[in-house]
Amino acid sequence: MNEEGFFEGTEKLLEVWFSSSLSDGKSDEARYTEAGGRIAGPDLRRIDRSLWEDLLKLVHCEIISMKSDKDMDAYVLSESSMFVSKNRFILKTCGRTSLLHAVEPLLSLVQSECDMDRVDDLFYSRKKYTRPELQPAVHQNFNTEMNHLDSLFDNGAAYALGRMNADCWYLYTIDNIGVLQPDQTLEVLMQDLDPDVMDIFSVEHSHSADEAGRTSGVSQLMPDMIIDHFLFEPHGYSMNGILPNGQYITVHVTPEPHCSYVSFETNVAEESYRELITKVIKLFKPGKFLLTVFANKDSLAKNFYKELSRLNCFEAYHRCDHEYCQFKNYNLTFTSYLRPPALPPR
Repeated sequence: MNEEGFFEGTEKLLEVWFSSSLSDGKSDEARYTEAGGRIAGPDLRRIDRSLWEDLLKLVHCEIISMKSDKDMDAYVLSESSMFVSKNRFILKTCGRTSLLHAVEPLLSLVQSECDMDRVDDLFYSRKKYTRPELQPAVHQNFNTEMNHLDSLFDNGAAYALGRMNADCWYLYTIDNIGVLQPDQTLEVLMQDLDPDVMDIFSVEHSHSADEAGRTSGVSQLMPDMIIDHFLFEPHGYSMNGILPNGQYITVHVTPEPHCSYVSFETNVAEESYRELITKVIKLFKPGKFLLTVFANKDSLAKNFYKELSRLNCFEAYHRCDHEYCQFKNYNLTFTSYLRPPALPPR
């Protein structure tokens, strides 16, 4: 919690895809055993938890808990989440964390521990902060973040989508062909949440994370998830849900009335996310929200941008901005929606 009880819920999101020039071509199944045998070959899951903990100290967050399946290790952090699969690393941190301080050490760690010496793709993104002046120096403006990443990558590409004087969204990526396997990511970033819904995510109203997840409906967003969640004191909530084939959802709730914020993210493959987005916004009832959808050319969601372009209204929300980008082998759609104020009674 920062000054005057303010907490920056807006997350910094890093996703990096690695490979090895020395890859032996073995399958995931050959590298993993349910009995706890050591993973062999180029695989990020070879990295010991203690080394991840050391990396996260640079970010100023720590591991609270971890759940795994045969495809992925998912960590709930003191500030959001981390996901580690064979060749994909995702780190999402909120508050005053210094995520970019971990990028160069991450590259070194992955090369030394996993023999993975190539970055196939990288995405760093975030929404505009509510209080940027409270962030660490490297994160106070996007130009500084961009310059930091440019010092590490010689083929960086930076973008800003949305209104610069409102809820814009920033992206830094690298100009590679990138990931060739089917890949997609949906984010729903919500603000000005319903106070009654936000009350659920406090120890005053919920006795446990299980109760908060069940009462709010978060635990039922998708069936058959392996759920790992945490209810913070006095308020706040994080949830990771693991699904087969390296799929996940993650939800983070900052419920304070003066800075309420909720993020929803998933890489679940669907042709249309309309039903899922509707479910999320009906659950949290935000005053406004923005969507970002990444999909590469082999993704089930590759044509969802066409459907999204027609949605001038989404439930009770009116669209404010809509932008479509096509780069490398991905398309990216950014859309923001606002709930109009209620009309005064006659």
